[in-house]
Amino acid sequence: MAIKASSSGLDFSELHKRMQWYVDEEIIPCCNTLVLRGTEVIDVKTYGPLSHETGNVKDLPENAIVRMFSNTKLVTSLAAMILYEEGCFTLDDSLESFLPEFADMQVLKTDAREAGDTEPTGASITIRQIMSHSSGLSYAFVEPESLIDRTYTEAGVNPMAMEGKTLESLCAELGKLPLAFQPGTQWRYSLGTDVLARLIEVWSGQRFDAFLKQRIFVPLEMHDTDFFVPVEKQNRLTALYLPNDMLDVMASGYSLMDASAISASPTFLSGGGGLMSTLPDYLSFIQMLINDGSWNGTTFVKPETLKLMRTNQLAEGLGVNFPMWDITDTVFGLGFALKEQPAEGEPASAVGEYHWGGMVGTHSWMSPNAGTSGEGISGICMTQLMPAFWHPFSHDFKRLVYKITG
Repeated sequence: MAIKASSSGLDFSELHKRMQWYVDEEIIPCCNTLVLRGTEVIDVKTYGPLSHETGNVKDLPENAIVRMFSNTKLVTSLAAMILYEEGCFTLDDSLESFLPEFADMQVLKTDAREAGDTEPTGASITIRQIMSHSSGLSYAFVEPESLIDRTYTEAGVNPMAMEGKTLESLCAELGKLPLAFQPGTQWRYSLGTDVLARLIEVWSGQRFDAFLKQRIFVPLEMHDTDFFVPVEKQNRLTALYLPNDMLDVMASGYSLMDASAISASPTFLSGGGGLMSTLPDYLSFIQMLINDGSWNGTTFVKPETLKLMRTNQLAEGLGVNFPMWDITDTVFGLGFALKEQPAEGEPASAVGEYHWGGMVGTHSWMSPNAGTSGEGISGICMTQLMPAFWHPFSHDFKRLVYKITG
């Protein structure tokens, strides 16, 4: 079913022109954009083709299936908080009380030169730290030359190559590796949300994908969202591209990276980046978040639980930081990054925005204080380019939405 945009009296032509320019200049291969005022869609548009390959050049449909990568983390975090409300855990419970493989963890010394230069942790990892990326866990790709990420790679722990692993086996491997820092003392993007997915299995007694389907996807009618794409749906799968110039995000040109997806459920159900979805499906999820945890006749979490998720969980003085992306004035809640100051070109009302995105350019943000109506403004924009997280096209999208909606 097509997404219907209500008449708002606003002129989005400048936004449409700018997004089309990114596609025409071959900076990104395609994109879709959607704007909400409150839970009401007030603009939606697609740009470019589903694929640029010969014989498959057709316009990008609204229900194109895209690789969500780290937008998956929002879904996983919400799933965990459903179980939080059911009393399965508290945020200050230790990780090892549910996953004993994380007991007696070692942490790299500040002057460590090799993986064996460690000392005991001063305290156990907590669920709060797992959900806010302050546990001391890492990823193997964010800072590949660092000692911690080299240690992960040498141990065969790489989020881009999880074939044959399960959530359970990943946790067993992580429990043997050192932490990057003492839990709670820094922020570092990590495999923590994959650990959270395993926790959901332990708390619920269900496979992670079964829990998501039963408790989130079916009630929200997210019929195209899963960890794989059935054969009969692969004609709606977007192609994924690599930029020709990895050092210049505004350079023209890209080449095909992947035009396929697995057609059956994988063994590794990545809570950090494994979902495939569509704009209509993800819209339902975002509308539920905007609507204080309820949508489509179902209450998923209470408003106070969502408020907790949108509250900073980091120690004072800590913030979101990446070696390659400048994300200033941003802290982290339970699954969401939280904006504390407006970015350049954004209004003061952007403060309070909560957001996250995926590695290949799937972004979503919710700004409850923005707009002139008092209902808040939110946006979704998606492309399929590796990498395209924190890409200029998404910043232009957000800046123009703020400008147009006042």
